[in-house]
Amino acid sequence: MTITFIQHELKSFWRSKGTGKTIAVRIVMGVLILIMLLYVFALGFFLDKILEEVAPTENLVHIFSGIILYYYLFDLLMRFQLQELPTLKVQPYLHLPIKKNTIIRYLSFVSLQSFFNLWPFILFLPFIFKVVKPDSGGLVATAFILSIIGFMVLNNYLSLYIKRRSNLNGWISVGFAAFLVSLLAADYGWHIISFKNLSFLFFGHLQTMPWLFLLPVLLATAMYYINFLYLKQNLYLEDLGSQKKEAYKTSTEIPVLNYFGKVGDLVGNEIKLILRNKRSRSALVICVIMMFYGLMFYIPSINPKMANFQAGKVFCGMFMTGIFIISYGQHMYGWQGSHFDGILVSKVNFRDFLRAKFLLFTTISTVAFLLTIPYVHFGWHAVFINFVMYLWNIGVNTLVVLFFANRNYKRIDLSKGAAFNWEGVGATQLLIGFPLMITPFIIYAPLSFFHHADMALIIIGITGVLFVFTRSYWIKKLEADFQEKRYTIAEGFRNK
Repeated sequence: MTITFIQHELKSFWRSKGTGKTIAVRIVMGVLILIMLLYVFALGFFLDKILEEVAPTENLVHIFSGIILYYYLFDLLMRFQLQELPTLKVQPYLHLPIKKNTIIRYLSFVSLQSFFNLWPFILFLPFIFKVVKPDSGGLVATAFILSIIGFMVLNNYLSLYIKRRSNLNGWISVGFAAFLVSLLAADYGWHIISFKNLSFLFFGHLQTMPWLFLLPVLLATAMYYINFLYLKQNLYLEDLGSQKKEAYKTSTEIPVLNYFGKVGDLVGNEIKLILRNKRSRSALVICVIMMFYGLMFYIPSINPKMANFQAGKVFCGMFMTGIFIISYGQHMYGWQGSHFDGILVSKVNFRDFLRAKFLLFTTISTVAFLLTIPYVHFGWHAVFINFVMYLWNIGVNTLVVLFFANRNYKRIDLSKGAAFNWEGVGATQLLIGFPLMITPFIIYAPLSFFHHADMALIIIGITGVLFVFTRSYWIKKLEADFQEKRYTIAEGFRNK
């Protein structure tokens, strides 16, 4: 049946309308991936020389044993963000005399073909054959290889399992990303745990106890069966239909939005759109990850040059409290591109539509600011900077994003994933970055040069507050601008 599935997918690919375009995109992506893998191979081949330069007095195998776990932690984070779920149109097969186990085994097999699974081989095998095998023998080298394969398979199926669960509840993806980033922060920033010691605890002991390779192999096997059972329990037509919609509905009910009437309903619908689709959901994941961006500026041991560079902290505060406005807002209204014609002919007042965008950005930016409050550990001035840039984001940057939205004519297909997806990216997205990132420094840079940095921050905050209080005026201006360009926007969204 595996050969039959492959034949069906090939026929589906060649018979689809956009075959030529898809082939061209895959060729370009294939070349980029090949170049990336060549860089990884070069890094792996010279890894022993790099480690000698970093720590010339330490044993190379010991250093290597202490860094492997870091790779798999970052690998899991990258897989979660970029790895696509294996696809197969399951419904046509469910009524046929084909065992569900066969379908699930095929999906599991296809997932192993991800290019993420090539990286550990290309990166680690040269070092194992050049250093570990001559130093510790073939048995230990084999144990290292089997352990690396075990952790690779574990990450593969763990990532797929979390992503499948996230399809039913988008908050799972946000929570999992926050958990991974918290682990990194607990090591680099707060020094609560040490992955270097944990990594050496396992891989360092492989030299004396090679049978420890069974641990990652057993963990990978267990994760495979957890993923297998989850798919088997949900591989039914009713689970693929109405019940899933009900799960989505209950996961995004926010009672507080009822106080905002029609505007609250529009915000609730947009939150559902964000949580239900991979690419829009990635904007929330990025928002959570960016909460730890400030550690690079406030912890001297991570970046000594930035510890006393206040302009960098201003830039960081803008990103931490406004990254959602930047990453999600730059594609406004492309997220609604597939049903934009319906919005134009609906009873929805476009002024309410704009108010909903302002409310969405303000709410998520407020939550982001609250999440940055623990930076008070580095002094109240850090909180002051973040609060000032929060006011700037909800006052000025929100307006800038919606102004450029009236000049965005590229739709986004929400059915596509987020990995290497450049759909919806155009000149508007390139231009929008300049006013978003540069404008606050037009105020900050001159005053900072004359040693009035705090006065500059106060002026930035006051400017943000003024734009918030005059928001009704700007909404009218945006609505009038939209009325002039609505048909051009709609025509652009119709082009696929």
